[in-house]
Amino acid sequence: MSDEKEKRMVESYEITQGIQIGDKEVIFGVDEKAEMPYLCAFYVSNSIMESYQECMVGDDYAEIMELFADRVKAQCVKVHGEQEKVDVPREKITADRCIPTFQCGDIVGKVMAVKPEALRPEYRSAEHQLILVTGGNGARERSFGSACYCITLYSGERERWERYDLAGEVKPECLPEWAKERFAEIQKQEAAKAAPNQNQNKDMEVR
Repeated sequence: MSDEKEKRMVESYEITQGIQIGDKEVIFGVDEKAEMPYLCAFYVSNSIMESYQECMVGDDYAEIMELFADRVKAQCVKVHGEQEKVDVPREKITADRCIPTFQCGDIVGKVMAVKPEALRPEYRSAEHQLILVTGGNGARERSFGSACYCITLYSGERERWERYDLAGEVKPECLPEWAKERFAEIQKQEAAKAAPNQNQNKDMEVR
């Protein structure tokens, strides 16, 4: 069995460089047989699709490599801009501040912390780590599945994580004040959404 890694390709271009920073990966590709042998593009992916965007090709290695470097720098500037807008302490939630996941049992309704190493370096801080688990097979203590559906406390965005990506339930005394406030807000919002369904079920029972 060969140990050679499968080449990553964009059409006929082999990707030789790739740097993920922020919401995009900047890639550099080479096709020595092409009239324009050098490629620079953005790679974007999510759970549904993946795409290469703003592809530029050329025959001048230094020029396309400079474009690659410029795009990496632009992504760094974008990340710095996002971080400057964060209005809570950008602290890292470490394992010692959590009850280990294997001791947590069912975790629906609990505030969990994503392991720092499960996040890219620029996202290893509380505003990205702290989540409220809302469901999924992985949210149950004894399940063959690992998917956990969650709400990120800071942004309110819904995400999916695997149970093995979670460091554990954040100890109450270690949960930042802003996170306690957001947790309470989200609980109220979720309860308000569930209320109409509960009333509808009661009406059906009466009938």
